[in-house]
Amino acid sequence: MTQPSTAPTSPQAGTPTAPSASAQPGPETAIGDRPALRRVVVVDDHAMFRSGVKAEIGTAVEVVGEAADADTAIKVVLATRPDVVLLDVHLPGGGGVEVLRKVHEKSPDQKFLALSVSDAAEDVIGVIRAGARGYVTKSISGPELIDAIRRVAEGDAVFSPRLAGFVLDAFSGAIDIASVDEDLDRLSQREREVLRLIARGYAYKEVAKELFISIKTVETHVSSVLRKLQLSNRHQLTRWATDRRLV
Repeated sequence: MTQPSTAPTSPQAGTPTAPSASAQPGPETAIGDRPALRRVVVVDDHAMFRSGVKAEIGTAVEVVGEAADADTAIKVVLATRPDVVLLDVHLPGGGGVEVLRKVHEKSPDQKFLALSVSDAAEDVIGVIRAGARGYVTKSISGPELIDAIRRVAEGDAVFSPRLAGFVLDAFSGAIDIASVDEDLDRLSQREREVLRLIARGYAYKEVAKELFISIKTVETHVSSVLRKLQLSNRHQLTRWATDRRLV
């Protein structure tokens, strides 16, 4: 998604936009012959990305709030009750799954559309199991995202083409969801990131550069991953990740 040269003036992350009288939470209304805009909250830990999203969709929807971490996202979503929450999967303070679970405890009908750079099977399956209505990657265009928001608000499930295959495989049994969750639960978030890059063929030096950590730290994480998954070498690790569609 192309970032605009000048980001529009917007509220600080974690502060919901004060809604107008016609934008209070509740059923969709219309002004004259013009339908009311869909109300959206944008949750992502990168301020520039949030600004870019708002610039792309801002004339087609009403952005009523934003947040940069899990705890703030929960508060903002419950305070504004938007039609759709655009939710990043990886967030400080618990991640997208935590946001889904906490919000649905108090607002079971709240609709979420995951919007993430990750296209890994465990991320897709994880947020769908937690209650998201769809999952698209950040390569999506502005018009496509607007359409996805509309469809999710209307009750449809929306997925990027490749990601839809993960969900179908999970339901058909081609992916052992329980096994994926149990094994991955043993790994920290950083270990999962290292695992995915190693499985994609990155050298230790390349992993270190990508994650802004030292080569020694990469080696430590790889050793930990191998131990936790009871694997012997990098080849087995790559095969393990490939079999579970994690790369």
